[in-house]
Amino acid sequence: MKQRKKGPDLFQHAGEGQLEREAPLAARMRPRSFTEFVGQEHIMGKSHVLRKSIEADQLPSIIFWGPPGSGKTTLAYIIASVTKSHFSPISA
Repeated sequence: MKQRKKGPDLFQHAGEGQLEREAPLAARMRPRSFTEFVGQEHIMGKSHVLRKSIEADQLPSIIFWGPPGSGKTTLAYIIASVTKSHFSPISA
């Protein structure tokens, strides 16, 4: 008897990418890298300490504070994708 290949079944395969396509527009348009991230040059410029710490994966715990729309959540998602750190989004 042939052994079945391990991999996604029909239902898993059909659902791939569905969450991405059905995500809210803001989530789909959110920058995913430092090159796409615009603004906050005073802290995220290539030569600044925070950016270097993130790229070296040497970032301690950090809390962003600021007005809505200033890029806090986007920056947190970028940091999570660049580093090997655990990311727990909390909105307060």
